[in-house]
Amino acid sequence: MRIEVTDSPRETDEAFVVAQVHAYNATFVAKDTKSLCVFAHDDDESIIAGLTGRTNWQYLEVLFLWVHEKHRKSGHASKLLAAAEAEAIRRGCKHARLDTYSFQALGFYRKLGYKEVGQLTGFGGEHTRYFLYKALHPVDAC
Repeated sequence: MRIEVTDSPRETDEAFVVAQVHAYNATFVAKDTKSLCVFAHDDDESIIAGLTGRTNWQYLEVLFLWVHEKHRKSGHASKLLAAAEAEAIRRGCKHARLDTYSFQALGFYRKLGYKEVGQLTGFGGEHTRYFLYKALHPVDAC
């Protein structure tokens, strides 16, 4: 056996490992992963805010949520998250999960009903990563 450690794997090698994990997981739960993105555009159609994520196994997973600096504190992030949650509910999701760092938006997510379910400390020597959860209900889509 030869062990290889690399920061630039062949795309086919990485894809092979991912496919093997997906194949194993499929023996327990059907694969139903679907991308979910929400964007806010200005009058010029430039993106001023965006959310990326996915739905699978009745969960919405928010990966990234960003608002352009000059548009922050204007409710865009709340609207994007509400739209993502509403779409997730339409897709049959019952839960949402995400993570955020101590220098990001923990208070924002808490205000929107997300609860901390775990944390890891020491990122960059001084930051905490928070893992958050929220139960989704059809009334959340309103």
